[in-house]
Amino acid sequence: MAATVTLENLPGVGPATAEKLSEAGYDSYKGIAVASPGELSDAADIGENSAADIIRAARKAADVGGFETGAAVLRRRETIGKLRWGVPAVDDLLGGGVETQSITEVYGQFGVGKSQITHQLAVNVQLPREHGGLAGSALFVDSEDTFRPERIDDMVRGLDDEVLASEFERRGIEGSPDDGGAMEELVADFLDHIHVAKAFNSNHQILLAEKAKELAAEYEETEWPVRLLCVDSLTAHFRAEYVGRGTLAERQQKLNKHLHDLVRIANLYNAAVVVTNQVQSNPDSYFGDPTRPIGGNVLGHASSFRLYLKNSKGTKRIVRLVDAPNLPDGEAVMRVEGAGLLAE
Repeated sequence: MAATVTLENLPGVGPATAEKLSEAGYDSYKGIAVASPGELSDAADIGENSAADIIRAARKAADVGGFETGAAVLRRRETIGKLRWGVPAVDDLLGGGVETQSITEVYGQFGVGKSQITHQLAVNVQLPREHGGLAGSALFVDSEDTFRPERIDDMVRGLDDEVLASEFERRGIEGSPDDGGAMEELVADFLDHIHVAKAFNSNHQILLAEKAKELAAEYEETEWPVRLLCVDSLTAHFRAEYVGRGTLAERQQKLNKHLHDLVRIANLYNAAVVVTNQVQSNPDSYFGDPTRPIGGNVLGHASSFRLYLKNSKGTKRIVRLVDAPNLPDGEAVMRVEGAGLLAE
């Protein structure tokens, strides 16, 4: 395979090592450049010193890891995409939508609509940029049995008529929103570009992040590159399997590695990573909202954007921006309806 031949140009990488690296998902200079010596050592069954030499050579070849000017950073940030929710107030709150190359965390109580957001984004990401999407496919890691294709069906049918007409033409489907058979074909096409995997425990969830990286690499040069990775929920298995203070350090260490794997996918493939998170009540809080997200500082530092979702009257939900590197805190109101996420 072409990637294996290319890897052999790195010092200390022979055919056998190149094949092991490629099978482990390290099939590009950039992928190797952002790996740690320990990870590469385990993947290729080589010593850490040799792995470090390979990583240094890959960084040089991929031109990553050095200093750059602020102007260069600004130019690079122009490649970042914005995935809209389709709710103007929320998109304004987020400075245009969910950013690629970063993790956006959505936390809130059970039944508040976190999974509805991941479903809506899995639909929206497939739309062209002029309609708020990123013209890409979605990966969905399901740890709580939340993914429902029926909701995708509802949300596709709930799209604006102009958007639907555009999607029929773009996907080469003859028909209109009034044509039942054509709509079923359109919904099926949307579902074909959402790749779902059910995580059975925390170790399996970590493995699925590695599989997601492989799938993103496979689709990178296709018509439907991976532009969204949803994990719903990020912390459910970790919370259930690591109970008590004695297991906290191990849990946080594993969660930290998992988050770094997700960040790597976001950066390597210009994808938006959206994770949902469970909450707990802080018994020491006498004033204000006692709700706190699971995951502690490890998750707080890894998430570039943190959104707190709260119930309001009826189908209304309050979306609060809790943390962002370049945006002020604020709130927006949306509705969760049968047709998807809607403006107030």
